[in-house]
Amino acid sequence: MSLERLILPEGYHSTLDILETECAIKLLKDSFEQNLAQALNLTRVSAPLFVRPESGLNDDLNGVERPVQFDIRELNADVQIVHSLAKWKRLALKHYGFAPQTGLYTDMNAIRRDEDLDNLHSVYVDQWDWEKIITRESRSMSTLEETVRKIFGALVKTEELLCRTYPQIERFLCPDVTFITSQELEDRYPELTPKQREDAVCKEYGTVFIKQIGGKLKSGMPHDGRAPDYDDWSLNGDLLVWFPVLDRAFEISSMGIRVDADSLASQLKAAGCEQRRELPFHKALLANELPLTMGGGIGQSRICMLLLQKAHIGEVQASVWPDDMIRACAAHGIHLL
Repeated sequence: MSLERLILPEGYHSTLDILETECAIKLLKDSFEQNLAQALNLTRVSAPLFVRPESGLNDDLNGVERPVQFDIRELNADVQIVHSLAKWKRLALKHYGFAPQTGLYTDMNAIRRDEDLDNLHSVYVDQWDWEKIITRESRSMSTLEETVRKIFGALVKTEELLCRTYPQIERFLCPDVTFITSQELEDRYPELTPKQREDAVCKEYGTVFIKQIGGKLKSGMPHDGRAPDYDDWSLNGDLLVWFPVLDRAFEISSMGIRVDADSLASQLKAAGCEQRRELPFHKALLANELPLTMGGGIGQSRICMLLLQKAHIGEVQASVWPDDMIRACAAHGIHLL
């Protein structure tokens, strides 16, 4: 199955060798992290690798992925490796005493055992997870779009530094972000699948933010799956760019303004997940005990793969891959770490 999804670019050759790649990864991560923190007024904090299942803090992603679970002897209880930190970050903002228009970021490491492996997807997930407090007045689409521009601006600055340091790498990012809703995208390309729509719009515009992901479209299907209890489906989206190495759209970040009490109640009902109302996190949110926030995740290996113009995420992170994928990649000049 893995080879069916694998893209093997004809004539591919990595611009940097393995040691150059490792040095470039360090430069890239340090630079982007600093640019992101400055652009969004964020402070770095530590974060958990695992949480208790009964806390309701783990991200359910699309609702079908199985978390990695294990027992801790001293607790006489099970814990789960996080899928992401979307809910934990919101609690941390309150507990750490952050003020409005300030926030946190952290290195998030996760294991997604049910991931479909291909050029962009690995069982090992590493992200910069960020979250900041906003006011009721700033809980709007204009705030979301302004934040998207700031994040992409931080990425463009990082690309500029990388290309000055390694002249053999050529700039390709389109600095202007085009915004479009998932419904507008379906109306524009009704005959295409959601992923084909992403390819088409990114090929045309270069850098695109697809807004409002999670709710059903006119077709009766959502553009993509979203858990009902972190992003407000009317105020979220995905940031994508056209990636010439693979000749396809490339997702950089999923982000959004988070649910408040009203949107949480509505989305839990729409998703048939109203039993979650009894979990500690959800109870606190429904009681308006948590701050209003926005946040997202930005893939670290994804950003490295993108800016270093690699054909496979395994060229910038050490993970585990099917034997047939390793052999096929090696035969096409793609050397997995």
